[in-house]
Amino acid sequence: QVQLVESGGGLVQPGESLRLSCVASGSIASIYRWAWYRQAPGKQREFVTSISATGSTYYVDSVKGRFTISWDTASKTVHLQMSSLKPEDTAIYYCNEDPPGPFWGQGTQVTVSS
Repeated sequence: QVQLVESGGGLVQPGESLRLSCVASGSIASIYRWAWYRQAPGKQREFVTSISATGSTYYVDSVKGRFTISWDTASKTVHLQMSSLKPEDTAIYYCNEDPPGPFWGQGTQVTVSS
């Protein structure tokens, strides 16, 4: 099993920044690519960004240039640095493998509102 604990969310104003963290534990040794996903109110969960063990990254167009994913293998933590936040970034953010495995954490709420 894989355990995922996300943190770092909060309420911010448009244009501000947040840094999310996801601590992974359990059977994670074979995971090659980590990702962040998000689920906005009334919408399905969607892919946001991923990073491979070699450091290659991928971002959906809506967050390119604003979000940065990183993976600290020593602490088994995946980070998401979010800047220039917009109201449409409001969602619950989750980390998981890419493609996602069956185990999800509780997520962390990000609310962008003036």
